[in-house]
Amino acid sequence: MLYKFKSKAAGDLIMLEPNGRQVLKIIGKDPAPQGIILPEEMPGAILALEAAIVRDDAEREAAAAEAKARGRQLPETETVSLHQRAVPFIDMLKRCGKAKKEIVWGV
Repeated sequence: MLYKFKSKAAGDLIMLEPNGRQVLKIIGKDPAPQGIILPEEMPGAILALEAAIVRDDAEREAAAAEAKARGRQLPETETVSLHQRAVPFIDMLKRCGKAKKEIVWGV
């Protein structure tokens, strides 16, 4: 399944199901097949995503430092970080929030 986020204020944003589900959970939305993010919810969603990115980046750095300290190679992880996946969504949230237009998916 794909998540296709749409709005009148930004181009469509398509995410694979696991990534869309992760982003929706972070912003406090039920990862349902369809839904809406209202303009008044967007500032909180942006803050939640930015905080999750900081945590994810810190966890990655800590894991790399620990592996290096133990003389081990860091185990393979996702090649695309949450930061890389969430930045386009954050941009969409900012554009839509500024234009006071909702974001929908599954419709």
